[in-house]
Amino acid sequence: MEKQIRYTLKKDDRLKSRKVIEYLFKDGKTVNIFPLRIFYLLSTLTEENKTNKLQAGFSVSTRNFKKAVDRNRIKRLLRESYRLQKYILDKQLKTSDKNLSVFFVYNGNELPDYKTVYEKMQSGINRLQIFLNESGVTNI
Repeated sequence: MEKQIRYTLKKDDRLKSRKVIEYLFKDGKTVNIFPLRIFYLLSTLTEENKTNKLQAGFSVSTRNFKKAVDRNRIKRLLRESYRLQKYILDKQLKTSDKNLSVFFVYNGNELPDYKTVYEKMQSGINRLQIFLNESGVTNI
């Protein structure tokens, strides 16, 4: 019997470590899919962090959206579309001894609808999947 996919985004799946985020922006690679900019970093598992293989963070520019209500809405849309599609990356990372840290930054200057965010997230995750294939993380 095949295992059912769980569409969750738990606390452990969030990228919160300042060190990792700083390292991600400094040494990570980027993918631009307007209005998203995706920073990612593939690293090997460490002794203290053997469980979390995929962590994500989300941000919206204060310069483009002055109101916190708008920024929070966009972040909510980003998190929801990521939550429904992250199993693609998760499935690919299951067999490897690698960690993937991803940070999504929304750079647009108009409030998006959910459909747009979902489609851009989908193409971004597909690009990340191609990167993982190139770096030797096999697809199941």
